[in-house]
Amino acid sequence: MRLVRDEVRVRVPATSANLGPGFDAFGLAHTVHDQVRVRATTGATEVRVIGEGAGEVSDGDDHLVVRALRAGLEHVGAPQAGFSLDCENAIPHGRGLGSSAGAVVAGLVAARGLISEPEALDDQVLLELATEFEGHPDNAAPALLGGATVAWMQGRAARAARIEVNPQIALTVLIPTERLPTKRARAALPATISHADAAFNAGRAGLLTLALSTRPDLLMAATEDRLHQTQRADAMMATIALVGRLREAGHPAVVSGAGPTVLVFSELEHRDLEAVGLAGAGETWTVRRPTIDTAGAQLL
Repeated sequence: MRLVRDEVRVRVPATSANLGPGFDAFGLAHTVHDQVRVRATTGATEVRVIGEGAGEVSDGDDHLVVRALRAGLEHVGAPQAGFSLDCENAIPHGRGLGSSAGAVVAGLVAARGLISEPEALDDQVLLELATEFEGHPDNAAPALLGGATVAWMQGRAARAARIEVNPQIALTVLIPTERLPTKRARAALPATISHADAAFNAGRAGLLTLALSTRPDLLMAATEDRLHQTQRADAMMATIALVGRLREAGHPAVVSGAGPTVLVFSELEHRDLEAVGLAGAGETWTVRRPTIDTAGAQLL
């Protein structure tokens, strides 16, 4: 395998995993993006970051995009090089919006763009490689494929399928200033659940597929959860309280991924924010109204 290009640009979307009942399975891509320019060089690897993560993440070979890029090249036996990366990051870090999955997918797609036989790093291969980094494919799948996805493990292999999302569905994303490491959020989960709660979530997850595609009127019921959201309340009390207020007001709200961001399947207006106590809370919560990214990660 040869490197046939010395520069590529990649754009990758933010994602929300779980979507309520679909723990570690469902995901959705947003039109909030990181963009990365990768250049092969003869010198040492250098990473420059503007936006999210600037001054915080590694500026060398330990950077997650670089690690994923090298993993992709290694997988196909392509030569390694020094790399110069320019990252323009808009995906918030530590907020449950798939920043780490986005970085991994960006690096893998960049590897695809550099090599002589890009089909050797097709979507299935990239999903499996990304899952090795992430541990589960729920964020990597929508980051790679776009839209809404259901992901699962078939033995040791990651798999994913797209859900065609109803164009009537709008989104609001409420991002708090505080961060919550995914490791801490997962540590808050109980080791076992009741049969009744498992059956409840299985039914709601099936209903969610229908609600996202043809029956958005069912989103309130379809986004109910008993497995992971309230169990994490101690780690993100403000988030869980806000989800409760939004749902009481009739808005299908869920925790985005491991939190603490809140995803609402509705375009909230100012009066809606006032009703749940968010109007004027700009220092605490950032309100975004993205659309659904249907393209996924792209070489530009």
